[in-house]
Amino acid sequence: MDRRRLIGIGAGLAAVCALWGVRQAADGSAKDWHTDATPLEKAFPALGPLSDAKWVSSRDDDERSGLPSPELVISGLARLAAGRLTELTTAHAFVPGGPPADFTSWFEKPLKGEGPDDPQWIRSADLDRDGSGYRTMLWFDRRSGTVRFWALNPYG
Repeated sequence: MDRRRLIGIGAGLAAVCALWGVRQAADGSAKDWHTDATPLEKAFPALGPLSDAKWVSSRDDDERSGLPSPELVISGLARLAAGRLTELTTAHAFVPGGPPADFTSWFEKPLKGEGPDDPQWIRSADLDRDGSGYRTMLWFDRRSGTVRFWALNPYG
């Protein structure tokens, strides 16, 4: 391959990378997490409408790594609709308790440090799920109405 062709290919790759970076910054997706609450509402229907979602998936890197994940794990945060946490605490038994750690899995790293300030986490065994091949853990912050979640195969 001659030198001009190599320079052209290099310039083309640089332009594609630059455009991708501009597109990421322009659409606000420079952070490495999802913001669409719809999949969360399907995974956790008891929570009702959600907003301000920030979540990641164990399969997010499948396309980049070329290695498919056999199981799906989603983890993140979202805000409950106004009054929904009160409804949930009235209908279910809650106890104090927060997540064991701050987003420690390899795929959760983009969320490290995210979440409410000084949370007062509570949880309910009624809302968690644990079965063969699936598991859901939910923690709720009383102050902000935020739910933090971790779910293995949440649609199963």
